[in-house]
Amino acid sequence: MSLNTSKIRADFPIFHRKINHNPLIYFDNAATTQKPKQVIESIKNFYEKHNANVHRAVYTLSQEATELYENAREQIAKFINSKNTAEVIFTRGTTEAINLIAYSWGLRNLTQDDEILISEMEHHSNIVPWKIISKINGFAIKYARINDDGTLNYEDFTNKVSNKTKIVSISQVSNVNGIINDIKKIGKIAHENNSLVLVDGAQSVPHMKVDVKELDIDFLAFSGHKMLGPTGIGALYCKKEHFENMGPFQGGGEMIKEVNFDRKTQHSKIIWNLPPWKFEAGTPNISGSIGFMEAVKYLDRIGMDNVRTHEKKLTEYTFDCLKECKKITINGPQDTSLKSGIIAFNIQGLSSHDVALFADNFGIMIRSGYHCAQPLHQVFDLRSSARISFYIYNTFEEIDRFVEVLKEIEQF
Repeated sequence: MSLNTSKIRADFPIFHRKINHNPLIYFDNAATTQKPKQVIESIKNFYEKHNANVHRAVYTLSQEATELYENAREQIAKFINSKNTAEVIFTRGTTEAINLIAYSWGLRNLTQDDEILISEMEHHSNIVPWKIISKINGFAIKYARINDDGTLNYEDFTNKVSNKTKIVSISQVSNVNGIINDIKKIGKIAHENNSLVLVDGAQSVPHMKVDVKELDIDFLAFSGHKMLGPTGIGALYCKKEHFENMGPFQGGGEMIKEVNFDRKTQHSKIIWNLPPWKFEAGTPNISGSIGFMEAVKYLDRIGMDNVRTHEKKLTEYTFDCLKECKKITINGPQDTSLKSGIIAFNIQGLSSHDVALFADNFGIMIRSGYHCAQPLHQVFDLRSSARISFYIYNTFEEIDRFVEVLKEIEQF
């Protein structure tokens, strides 16, 4: 089924804007997506009619806010096919979700005799937290190599998984070149070696159907703002069986059940709340969760298979059009079965920032730089790259205009 992009675009107020007297063409969806009016109105409605704190009071507004907040958790659990809503923890996004596992699980379970395995294509958010706690616990970090075309080297990955590997932490989709990793294969290899699997789903959950039960993974991190939702909200899926081996991530209200104080001895005893609330200290992003829920409903109405098909068609069309450009080098394979709707490229003689600034003059928003994946660029000896990334509201006509601008850029 083809998406009705005209109908979809009508839901996004931002596309009424013009940039430098040109219609807005937004090709930086891997960084963040635009928001439909349904999401914007759901947040407005919460603050106008239901604003109160959650889980803390018996009055009407608090009960309504709590119900909305927990309904959001249930909706997101269904979206990824988690059978237990307690397995979904609200976070500020993918970055905080990975940090939560690194600190709550990693600090408790990793020792100097252990190893973790990530890949050379990882976002900094899936490198830095592990590096920080490795300095504390002394475990080793290994990197699975990537092939010359940017795909994961599964032979090297398999050789590096051993009985020392306690967790494999890997992105399902590269945020630089859109490579889709075979998570079922990765998970099977890891579990055969008694290793847990954490998946960075920042670039996969918004763009394709992700079923945590089918994939049989232990953790999944993803962000609301990359899938039509507001910023500052995300989720972590965590298999219930791992909760016992995880300590609290932060201390404060909500994550405790009781704090008992003996004034005589000056000792206090703390009993943690049940998961998922054990990992949600303080007042949560209530309005964010409601906006996130509305974004998930919007994507459900479209259908994730249709989202994937639309992006695949756009990507194939772009590759065909780019053949007309003479000075462009595309990073990664051009086989769309291996990729999501992300294309990184360079233009001979120009920096990626030059390309992005030139495109901006024509109202075209693209990303430039390392894309928070500097090691991957160093593997391919790239100082930076330009990147376009598609979503449900992008059109073939926008690609035509983009390629016209690229041809002008090439004249430099």
